[in-house]
Amino acid sequence: MNTVNSEPKNQAIATQLLAPDSYANKAKGNKGLSRIVKAAGYSLDGFKAAYQHEAAFRQVLWLNFVLFVVIVFIPFNISIKMMLIFASFLSLIVELINTGIEASVDHTSTLKHPLAKIAKDVGSAAQFLALLVLFILWVMALLNLLY
Repeated sequence: MNTVNSEPKNQAIATQLLAPDSYANKAKGNKGLSRIVKAAGYSLDGFKAAYQHEAAFRQVLWLNFVLFVVIVFIPFNISIKMMLIFASFLSLIVELINTGIEASVDHTSTLKHPLAKIAKDVGSAAQFLALLVLFILWVMALLNLLY
């Protein structure tokens, strides 16, 4: 396939999809408050789907809930609390992204494929690093209280 000749065709398709009267533009909703409300609804749907269909998300969510409760009762200074809360949210965000990657890969095909494995493994590695950061920061914060 000649990429030089296909570029104008791809650009025309992209322009069609982004046109003001396109389905994609209409599906996103209006501008302003209406769009914000719809986006919030989509986000809530995402949280519900992740919680219902992904055990790893439930585990990370409940782990972080427990950690949030602990943060309230342990007398960390405010900067340490902020770091721990940030790391907790980071682990939740990465898990949501990883769940989205897994769902996209599974939607494309459930057959074993090396690229599908790479996509899923990389998402898993990202979550591992996020949880490692959370663990390290908690260890450092607790050691800071002791010494």
